[in-house]
Amino acid sequence: MAEPLRIELGSWERLRARAEPVRFAVFVAEQGVPAELEIDPFDQLALHALAVATDGAVLGTGRLLPDGHIGRMAVLREARGRGVGGALLRALIEAARARGDREVALSAQTHAIPFYERFGFVAEGGEYDDAGIPHRRMRRSL
Repeated sequence: MAEPLRIELGSWERLRARAEPVRFAVFVAEQGVPAELEIDPFDQLALHALAVATDGAVLGTGRLLPDGHIGRMAVLREARGRGVGGALLRALIEAARARGDREVALSAQTHAIPFYERFGFVAEGGEYDDAGIPHRRMRRSL
């Protein structure tokens, strides 16, 4: 069941204070990604998205790199299954389309492949390890 929320797009400088805690909660605390790998130089280059509940709580985040790569998709555990990830993904796809990208790509954790397939992404290549978590590359034409 989707809940009312808004998607806020902006620079890392503007959204970091609200996006970073979500990423650390999901990737570092929950999934065991080393903290030093979580924030990278690409954050400065990316368009970031926040999913914000009606009460102002940040429920999830993601980013779109200049090359059309969507990444760092993270939704807080208590907000999963409520349409937050889909809203973030749709906003990032639309931002890529609006700036003229011909396709978007991402590196999906293998358990999340069915989620991305629902949005038109197609898996390609074999499975690989990223920070101790199995992933596959996925693409979608715009």
